[in-house]
Amino acid sequence: MNIHIISVFPGAFNGPLDESIIKRAQNKGLVRFYIHDLREFTTDKHHQVDDYPYGGGPGMVLKPEPIFSALEHVISQIPEQASKQLIFLTPQGHPYNQRKALQLCEVENLVFLCGHYKAVDERVRDFWPMEEISIGDYVLTGGELPALVIIDSVIRLIPGVISDLNSATTDSFYDDNLLDCPYYTRPEEYRGMKVPGVLLSGHHAEIDKWRKQKSVERTLSIRRDLISPERLINLKKDVDLGGLVNE
Repeated sequence: MNIHIISVFPGAFNGPLDESIIKRAQNKGLVRFYIHDLREFTTDKHHQVDDYPYGGGPGMVLKPEPIFSALEHVISQIPEQASKQLIFLTPQGHPYNQRKALQLCEVENLVFLCGHYKAVDERVRDFWPMEEISIGDYVLTGGELPALVIIDSVIRLIPGVISDLNSATTDSFYDDNLLDCPYYTRPEEYRGMKVPGVLLSGHHAEIDKWRKQKSVERTLSIRRDLISPERLINLKKDVDLGGLVNE
């Protein structure tokens, strides 16, 4: 996978891309990063990437010229037959989730445009076929942090990045949109708190049943919005909902 990042502040990616799973993916040759400084695509001596908005009002707007030039440069480096996805990070975008991460991990070339300041010139959004993505209902200084969040969530799903892919496929949201269950490790007892007996039983069917039960309980307790009424009906076949839901 090739990942291109267009940013006014490329230094924001120094460090995070050289740690942990992301570094491992690069060392294995499974992902390559290309960081593009938006200021390098300006034509004035001050390398200005923003200007005041027409019509007045507070804040600054990213100019269209350097963004068009940057995107054209990046697209020219991607083979025409290769799959690609342009992504604009903005709080106005579609909410990001695990389903989208699974879709993006199948794309050969991801191109991230990091927003900054008040907005980008709307002509950028009108012209370029970008998918607009938000990582939450809040506003950050720019799109650099959201880009890192999405990159991390996608890269770990690429086969070969994580030594045990089953670890990723049992995470929260992966398959059934439920939060993950509790986990325990040694010691068996710590400060009077014991590991649930079923996990020590060696009875895998019972362990799976317990984990599914706890997963549903946790989801209903913390993120009830993830389970639709129809889904609840199906879950009743597998777990004991007890007093977790109102009939």
